[in-house]
Amino acid sequence: MFKKYSTRRQFLNYSKLPLLFLLNSCAISPKKISISFQSSFYPESLKDTLPDSWKQENINFRKLQFEKNKRKLSNSDFVLINDGWMNSINFESFQNINNLFKNDKLNKRSKDFLNSFKEYQSSKLLPIGVVPYAVIIKNNNDLIDDANNSWDFLLDKKLEGKIILPQSPRIIMSISKKIKAKNSLNKLKAQAMLFDDQNAMNWLINSNRTVAIVPYFLVKRYLNIDPRLYAVFPNEGVPLIWYFLLNKSKINNQKLIDWIKSFDKRATIDELANQGWYLPFNNSYSQNKYNIDTKNNSFGPSKICWENSWSFPPLNYKDQLTLENLWNQS
Repeated sequence: MFKKYSTRRQFLNYSKLPLLFLLNSCAISPKKISISFQSSFYPESLKDTLPDSWKQENINFRKLQFEKNKRKLSNSDFVLINDGWMNSINFESFQNINNLFKNDKLNKRSKDFLNSFKEYQSSKLLPIGVVPYAVIIKNNNDLIDDANNSWDFLLDKKLEGKIILPQSPRIIMSISKKIKAKNSLNKLKAQAMLFDDQNAMNWLINSNRTVAIVPYFLVKRYLNIDPRLYAVFPNEGVPLIWYFLLNKSKINNQKLIDWIKSFDKRATIDELANQGWYLPFNNSYSQNKYNIDTKNNSFGPSKICWENSWSFPPLNYKDQLTLENLWNQS
């Protein structure tokens, strides 16, 4: 390539060209879009909807004090979070998001829930999923009818020490209010063997425990392989977990919109619902997933159960102290 009479200086100049080309390519290549979320809280069918070009960052909101998690959040374009961790984020770091979509994108339930937040929060939150809690019963078909009709079945004497309750005191207290008995919270806590969400199914399957109350998407795969298990959704309603998307990047708005539009596909709606994840969008096909009328089914809450189910609006400091005192006193 180089002539014999090329000088050493000319040779060195030529050798710089590949390096300059490489540096220039790196400089102009677009930054990879990143999205942060706590991976164990999301079904695989939702993760599969994410574009292959996006970088997925697993983050534990319980450990935000660690620099690694803070760095992931600060460098992420988008963040997924559930309503239980709202106090872990700084809303000032995020852009308004609801203005990117038509007003009719969300269904009535999600709009009503957003209204429970302060305006500076609700404008930055896009609901993308709602997950019901399910009552999982093992090897006790005689409990199914009672469980389907009322939460009172949890105080059955034969269930003493055989119930696995959620880890959240607020959820347990909300269930106790549905039970028609004096001192229902004290009695419900006395029935429990332990309080756990993430490991509840392992405890239920591998011990003599009978009942577990668990987020539905965490149990779907077990229901498909273990014939001893049955899912019940009481007609009195169940607690709901909400999942939100937050946006930190203005430049990627169109890519964000394209991703949200992908949830309009019927195959995607079916796959998510089959894994216990329901879309809160005003899409007629999505809305049909809330209208199951079959009694005693393991395919999701019935229409009447959805109508009676409840969400958890944000707590102010005073309300939080009140709940903590009630829990401790019980």
